[in-house]
Amino acid sequence: MEGVDVPSYFVCPISLEIMKDPVTVATGITYDRESIEQWLSSSSDCPVTKLGLPKDTDLTPNHTLRRLIQAWCTINASNGVDRIPTPKSPLNKIHVLKLIQELSIPRLQLKSLMKLAVLASESDKNRKCMVEAGLTKPIVAFILKSCAEINSAGFEEALSVLHQILKISTDEFKVLVKENQEFIDLLTRVLRAKDNNNEIMRTHAVSILKSTIEVSSVGVLQKLNLDFFKTIVRIVKESISHQATKSALHILYESCQLSQNKLKIIEANAVLELIELELTTPEKRITELIFGILDSLCSCADGRAKFLAHAGGIALISKRMIRVSPVVDDFAIKILASICKFSATNEVLQEMLNVGGISKLCMVLQADNAIEVKNKARLVLRLHSSFWNSSPCIHLYLLTRQIAK
Repeated sequence: MEGVDVPSYFVCPISLEIMKDPVTVATGITYDRESIEQWLSSSSDCPVTKLGLPKDTDLTPNHTLRRLIQAWCTINASNGVDRIPTPKSPLNKIHVLKLIQELSIPRLQLKSLMKLAVLASESDKNRKCMVEAGLTKPIVAFILKSCAEINSAGFEEALSVLHQILKISTDEFKVLVKENQEFIDLLTRVLRAKDNNNEIMRTHAVSILKSTIEVSSVGVLQKLNLDFFKTIVRIVKESISHQATKSALHILYESCQLSQNKLKIIEANAVLELIELELTTPEKRITELIFGILDSLCSCADGRAKFLAHAGGIALISKRMIRVSPVVDDFAIKILASICKFSATNEVLQEMLNVGGISKLCMVLQADNAIEVKNKARLVLRLHSSFWNSSPCIHLYLLTRQIAK
């Protein structure tokens, strides 16, 4: 396309590229649909005129300009200009309502769900339109009706649709599932099924389960049993997808805020699997979740015992300090504090020295950390300073200087 002069009115003022789907806003300026929709997701002003636009402003298709652009592209095809196809009509509420109506007709259900799954995967605008049309309730109802057979026609598509629209809003979803133990049991069964090797379906199921746990009542969370947590820990261990692992960690983090769930999570072998996952050096957010869960579990004697039983536990905590984020530093210091207060044998204290844990705590005090974090580190150092002072593994002046402040 080099050497071809593109008419300026063919170019989107935002992307500076030839418009594929030109639309005009209330100020009279024309933009490419994708660019202006993305702009309006974070601003309410017209990019060119800087004038305010009405909320949910209409984007009027500029059919005349689109035809001119398409004709020009065809004429200049020999110069390397790609043809621009006619864009699809944007999804509207009437179309969604029609597809919802078809969900109640058995012979049309699968076709309707397949259409909804494709549309939901295309854009946030489509997903928002679906939420506004009230799709959440019939989709949840369809999933619950399919509980007898998770391999039934349309079940995978329904999970896909719900997974997508929950990215937009969980308001109606919360009302539907807040007290619904049956919905949690169904999603858990999808994850537990031995003959279910569909990684996409399982990823969607655990993602929806995460959203469910986040909005569930305390009463429902208290009823979560050992088998539930064994299933979630297995998802962490299998690492079927990055998203599935992250969702499973969110579920464990939310669940372990209740004291009665901690022992179940520990019994499900979560401590071992969390340490093993962290040894793979995952992304920052996953490390933060892992450390948050470990901090909670190490507040229990059983959790500390499991943590100390892993040969790499203390070394891992020490290594991550000052390397990942302030959030991780805070959790790491709290984990070491729990161990030093309640499980500090001479062997454990010596290991903290050997793997550099005490040196790292001194570095936390010297680094640009929050006062609260420094105070926690100082308290840990003071707990067993007499033991650590006698060790050649750390300079005496450094330890005494830091804990004396």
